[in-house]
Amino acid sequence: MSSSEAAEKLRTSAEVSRNEATLPTVNPALDKQEPPKPALHPAFYVIAWITLSSSVILFNKHILDYAHFRFPIILTTWHLAFATFMTQILARTTTLLDGRKTVKMTGRVYLRAIVPIGLFFSLSLICGNVTYLYLSVAFIQMLKATMPVAVLSATWAMGIAPVNLKVLMNVSAIVIGVIIASFGEIRFVLIGFLFQLGGIVFEAVRLVMVQRLLSSAEFKMDPLVSLYYFAPVCAVMNGITALFLEVPNLTMDHVYNVGVFTLLANAVVAFMLNVSVVFLIGKTSSLVMTLCGVLKDILLVAASMMLWHTPVTGLQFFGYSIALMGLVYYKLGGDKIKDYAGQANRSWAEYGANHPAQRKGIVVGAVVLFFFLLFGSMAPSYAPQSVDRFKGILGGATAGNA
Repeated sequence: MSSSEAAEKLRTSAEVSRNEATLPTVNPALDKQEPPKPALHPAFYVIAWITLSSSVILFNKHILDYAHFRFPIILTTWHLAFATFMTQILARTTTLLDGRKTVKMTGRVYLRAIVPIGLFFSLSLICGNVTYLYLSVAFIQMLKATMPVAVLSATWAMGIAPVNLKVLMNVSAIVIGVIIASFGEIRFVLIGFLFQLGGIVFEAVRLVMVQRLLSSAEFKMDPLVSLYYFAPVCAVMNGITALFLEVPNLTMDHVYNVGVFTLLANAVVAFMLNVSVVFLIGKTSSLVMTLCGVLKDILLVAASMMLWHTPVTGLQFFGYSIALMGLVYYKLGGDKIKDYAGQANRSWAEYGANHPAQRKGIVVGAVVLFFFLLFGSMAPSYAPQSVDRFKGILGGATAGNA
């Protein structure tokens, strides 16, 4: 029975039940409705997404660079194989993947739509992981700020939308900011820069192809359902590539040096990130998602500076700030920013009037966090020995190309 037929039967039976005479009930226990189950605050999903997204990036950098497991394609293949295994289990044991039942997937559609998208997905993942061997996490995040520009260009190139010079001017600040940040990069490695640009281009093409696929109602799917379809073909593509490029040089000593448990934990965190995105969708607004994405990038830059002594120059800070402001303006628009700012001011004033002590606590906490990030990011330059001792306690790496 199709979902439309089932819905029609439910609607018909509901109409019949409304037409039939109903007798009054006398048992209040039967009439008592169950109270709604308490739902988690949207902030929980946002924090979970930021934490998992940041953890995956830092985890990959640690494994590929500091743990000397220099097999980025194999690591990507492992992530995709694990995701394939987990989505198959979830599809059979939970309702998280029930959305796949509404997708009209056929062998022809899979070959003509899913496989090409999977190819670009694989290329973007490979390039993204290879970049960790050459560039710092901080610089990688700065380069990733150009993703909206790449997506916009791909949209125009593939004929999804007409060229708009006004929009092009809006995103120009992002490009200018990233160019300035690139000039300020001390540990600039051209091959890593090119791999990162390649990853951005491949990801932009993939996103536009997905947008075109999902424009049809019969192919609507959430991120987890998408992973259910894309992970197997991507795992095969990555596996074949790794078989020729990396597997001949891989030994079990490389695996044991990193740790089987570490690799398993890495795959689990990467998969949980996809699950968190599913729960996050619909819980927050575009404003919150944009600002949280910016906050995540800033925290990653600070974490790279604190964990691995990544040098970030003033020119990079200046350029990256321009890029982030351009990103927010492009995502939201000037009018929405003004509206949100006005609403935020009114809400903040109202909150302060009702909870003055709590508002002071938030201000103090924000100031403390700002100075913690500021001095923490400068600590590797001014007190490297103290930072090394602190990281030694936590088990962090003390050297490498962060």
